[in-house]
Amino acid sequence: MAKKNYTGPEEYRPLSPWAYFGYSILFSIPLIGLIVNLVFCFSDGNINRRNYARSFWCAYLLAAIVIVIFLVAAPAMGITADSVEQVIDGVSNI
Repeated sequence: MAKKNYTGPEEYRPLSPWAYFGYSILFSIPLIGLIVNLVFCFSDGNINRRNYARSFWCAYLLAAIVIVIFLVAAPAMGITADSVEQVIDGVSNI
């Protein structure tokens, strides 16, 4: 559906592929992207933009959960800062 021919309510206007691309870049900026993401998550504007921001927020939460699980499980698996440093040194010597 082309945006030119859209006759429905403004809050349901479809986003273009370039809008999704731009929002992805905007949401990927470390602190500013998080703030803008939260604003769009709770805004009353375009529903498609709000849902896309919410999906990005879910990805943030999923990444945070995976990082926390790794940080909790790493010592139990014997992964220490020294072992990670040795792996990095070994790879950089290749």
